[in-house]
Amino acid sequence: MIYWELFLAFFIPNIIGYGGGPAIIPLVENEVVGRYGWLTSQQFAEALALGNTLPSPIATKMAGYIGHDVAGIGGALVATLATVAPSLILMLVALGTLYRYRDSIKVKSMSQWVRPVIMVLMGYLTWSFLSEGVGDAGWIHTTIIAAIAGIMLVWLRLHPVWAVVAGLVYGGLLLG
Repeated sequence: MIYWELFLAFFIPNIIGYGGGPAIIPLVENEVVGRYGWLTSQQFAEALALGNTLPSPIATKMAGYIGHDVAGIGGALVATLATVAPSLILMLVALGTLYRYRDSIKVKSMSQWVRPVIMVLMGYLTWSFLSEGVGDAGWIHTTIIAAIAGIMLVWLRLHPVWAVVAGLVYGGLLLG
C-alpha cells in the first residue's frame, strides 16, 4: 500500500503540473506533507534546500530522497518512476505518432524546419556562455580554456569529460 501511495503522491503532481520541477514542488509538498504526513514542512524545506544544491532535475532528486525516507530503496525507485512516468509516456506516444507518420510530407517538412531552429538556439546558448565567461574570467582566460579544450577534443580526440575536468582545474587554480 505504501508503494501505491508513493506512486500517486508523485505521479499526480507530475501529470497535472506544468512548468517543470520547480513548478510542481508545491504540489508534491501538498501530497507529502499535507495528505500523507510523511514529512513536516520543515523537513520538506530542508530536503528541497539539499536537492537544490545538487546537480540534475529537482523533481527526481526530491522523489528519490522522499521515497527512500518513506520506504527505502523500493520507495525511492517507485517515487522516481512516478516522477518521470508522465514525461516518458508522453514522449513514447509522440514518438509513436511521429514514427507512424514518418513518411508523411508534413512530418518530413516539420523535421526540416526543426533543425535550423535547434541550430539557432544552440548558437544563442553558445554565445550566452561565451559572453558570460568573458564577463567573469576575461578574454585571456576564456581563450586559453577554449584553446585547451579544442586541442583535447579535436587533436587529441579525448573524451569531453577530460576537457571539462581540465577547465575546472584551470579555473580552480588560476581563477579561484
